[in-house]
Amino acid sequence: MSQNHLSDLRFDSLQIEDRVQAGIRDAGFEFCTPIQASTLPIALQGKDVAGQAQTGTGKTAAFLIATYQRLLKSQPDEGQKKQPRAFMLAPTRELAVQIANDAEVLGRHTGLVVGLAYGGTDYDKQRNHIEAGIDILIGTPGRIIDYFKQGVFKLDQVQVAVLDEADRMFDLGFIKDIRYLLRRLPPPDQRLNMLFSATLSHRVMELAYEHMNEPELIRIEPDKVTADRVRQAIFFPSNEDKLPLLVGLIREMGEGRIMVFVNMKREAERVQSYLEANGIKAAAISGDVPQKKRLRMLMDFQAGDLPVLIGTDVASRGLHIPDVQYVLNYDLPQDAEDYVHRIGRTARAGAAGDAISFGCETYAVSLPDIENYIGHKIPVANYDHSILPELIKPKYKPRERAPQRRGGGGGRRGGGGGRQRRSG
Repeated sequence: MSQNHLSDLRFDSLQIEDRVQAGIRDAGFEFCTPIQASTLPIALQGKDVAGQAQTGTGKTAAFLIATYQRLLKSQPDEGQKKQPRAFMLAPTRELAVQIANDAEVLGRHTGLVVGLAYGGTDYDKQRNHIEAGIDILIGTPGRIIDYFKQGVFKLDQVQVAVLDEADRMFDLGFIKDIRYLLRRLPPPDQRLNMLFSATLSHRVMELAYEHMNEPELIRIEPDKVTADRVRQAIFFPSNEDKLPLLVGLIREMGEGRIMVFVNMKREAERVQSYLEANGIKAAAISGDVPQKKRLRMLMDFQAGDLPVLIGTDVASRGLHIPDVQYVLNYDLPQDAEDYVHRIGRTARAGAAGDAISFGCETYAVSLPDIENYIGHKIPVANYDHSILPELIKPKYKPRERAPQRRGGGGGRRGGGGGRQRRSG
């Protein structure tokens, strides 16, 4: 961890069980991040927390550490089937998997068992593991409700409830499912409740006050957290120049993890086909890619075998991928908050990173709202149209956007040859 974003609070100064401290050391943590320093002392006292923080700021470790501390203070009755004593909801499969991975590291010395429940794959495997008895249940609402209604587990012994990316839960339409599950837990004053969200909007706070016990609100400057550590720049290409400019920039960047964001799934497929035709290994991830394929893409990207990952905003939140050097907004997002979430894929855990955006003819209209939201102008970068690379067309024609679909975005073919220069 870089020290420039950490607080002065050391983990070993907190009243945390030795078995959990051992997991913290395994993870390489020494000093708390701001969200951890603000929320952990409260949660460790058994008080509820509603925290506002962007992804990549350490909130997952905060609620996992507080959870392990709470569970280790009490043990379930022996001789009875082990039921979940901690319950963690996430909006996406990838985020659920990443929370579980972090839980395995931090809880390695506790002896507590983690179970995962998410859709798309491993239905019987997940079911059997949970049915055998677990301490911590992590998952997405749909699959958890499915198992719950089958009687695979009960929720009456839950001592800790966590909602991660609560605002995203609303965006994806999960709020009825969340309320269904929370109403089946013990009363709020009989459990520790933690809620984390990129924004503590009115609807999120309504949920917090309905299902938590007088939570303390913690806000960690949501925009400044990301913007201060990310070197941002924006080009203003024509739609025809977008693909050649993208290829030229990726070639300049050389080795390193690169995430490219587009606004529509079809455009992601189109960008992938052009990158691959021009010698750049890339894969597009979106909501309807089969789960096993999605996980394989993420594993290859994390391992460095896949240098470029192309995603829609489904992929912009909840993915904990270390060492992403560059984020390229091929399409400017139409929602200003999504800009912050996207560029938050780089500069995680205090590292530096670059976020480069294209203010093209289609999406430049979003720029004023984005700059107003982040509180500053994005530095302008320039390029020479005459030296853009000449592109090779894909061998097969990528699917074009359906005429009836609104939105659009993306470049058409372009040509030229060479390097780009950045300024500002």
